[in-house]
Amino acid sequence: MVKISGQSLDNVVMSIPDSANITSRWPCAQRAPHWPIAADQGESHVGEFASQRHAAQPSPRPSAANGAHDHGEPFLAADVGGTHARIGLMLGTPGDRQPVRVLHYHRYHCADWSDLGSLLRDFVAQLAVAGHAPLQGRIRRCVVASAGVVLDDAIVNENLPWPVSIAALREQLGLAQLEVINDFEAVAWATQFLSVDETLPVIETAQPAARGPVLVMGPGTGLGSAVLLPRAGHAQVLPTEAGQIALAPGNEREIEILRVLARSRSHVSYEEALSGPGLLKLYHALCELRGCAVALMTPAEVTGAALAGCDATALETLEVFCGLLGSFTGDLAMLYGASGGVFLAGGILPQIHGFLRASSFAARYFNKGVMRAFLQKVPVRLIEHGQLGVIGAAGWFLDERQGDQAMPPL
Repeated sequence: MVKISGQSLDNVVMSIPDSANITSRWPCAQRAPHWPIAADQGESHVGEFASQRHAAQPSPRPSAANGAHDHGEPFLAADVGGTHARIGLMLGTPGDRQPVRVLHYHRYHCADWSDLGSLLRDFVAQLAVAGHAPLQGRIRRCVVASAGVVLDDAIVNENLPWPVSIAALREQLGLAQLEVINDFEAVAWATQFLSVDETLPVIETAQPAARGPVLVMGPGTGLGSAVLLPRAGHAQVLPTEAGQIALAPGNEREIEILRVLARSRSHVSYEEALSGPGLLKLYHALCELRGCAVALMTPAEVTGAALAGCDATALETLEVFCGLLGSFTGDLAMLYGASGGVFLAGGILPQIHGFLRASSFAARYFNKGVMRAFLQKVPVRLIEHGQLGVIGAAGWFLDERQGDQAMPPL
């Protein structure tokens, strides 16, 4: 967390993952084994586009009793990843169960924009069309949740499509206050308001999760993780760079894969395997080990062919991916004593939910020797990213500001 100077979850926008429109290049989909995904299980959850339409509707004006300092002024919250940037116009809701309301929301494809400032300026310009013209001139605060770390004036992350200068961003938007937090820190903060029916089961336990640390992690463009530490009245989130931990193979096949990956780098992290780009690296390594040609060019193609059962190497790739994820998830759950449970997030996992549950994920998760008994009490559930990063960033922002009477009025 670096300081540079926090919609009800009933209206949470759930993410449409990057691989949502997977189309297999292989003609055998009709005869291939079918791996169920969320829709096949009968679960229902809000889709991003449906909730985005809802969020675009004009919301009631804030009560005059709120005032500028006690959450009555709108502000921007952005969740910026390597592929998508999710932006929300936010308003604090003091006294409500949920801390913020999303007045307007939009998801952008980062590669379509030259820099983050242009993207945010477009969002503000679109507010008039969305019925929020009176609010445009009142936006003076912004919180950005981003992967990576802040060094001096820059957000540093090789997965971002462009460099981000914090000072330049503040000036471009005419902001009085800009704060930056880790993207998974924001998602973790939001999970304290999730209900069970807004999640999907991966590993279920006989008893509900105990009160204790909650691990939030998941693969997307990179591999993010954070830990929510519950406290009375004021939760604390610990951001981590656990994705950079050295990859630990769990069987002979994974040792062979590690040898291939290690040819081009001295440090092979879990992120090198457990991410969208990592999935493709696993596929390339397995093609080499199997002595077969590389036929699939994107992570979505690998996932699609694996789910359709049309390519043996793709199928093995996804199985290795799930096994490594299970092992790493168990490691982090032990490391942080995550008795409050584990939430898996990220753009890849919602599309492979059924495959994940049928894979070696659970076996590898529990394969921790004497700690198996502890992990059998730690449930693992899947969440779709959607608006959670935006809501979490906004909620954290207001939570940090609560009681700060020193902040000058705008």
